[in-house]
Amino acid sequence: MSPNPLLCYHCAAVIPSSNQGRQDTCENCGRDTRVCKNCKHYDRNYNNECREEQAARQVEKEKGNFCEWFQVREGGPNAPQGKTKQDLKSAADALFKKK
Repeated sequence: MSPNPLLCYHCAAVIPSSNQGRQDTCENCGRDTRVCKNCKHYDRNYNNECREEQAARQVEKEKGNFCEWFQVREGGPNAPQGKTKQDLKSAADALFKKK
């Protein structure tokens, strides 16, 4: 098993690397596996919900797709993506720090 296995966005079951194609499904819940919500670039706070600017827009975030930029999302469906609130607050404090 790889150090960062893909965990299903829906049920958090481990999805083996042999089951991550566009037409593959999670053995536990039957959802598609190669989907935006299982990708490390997926982020609801970004344009088209994707941090990869060159990726083509995918309307269905839970349907299998052909996106060339797909990469396994580390930490599963509940892992924080991008900067945390504390990271952003620290950056703002440093930027607006009074002399």
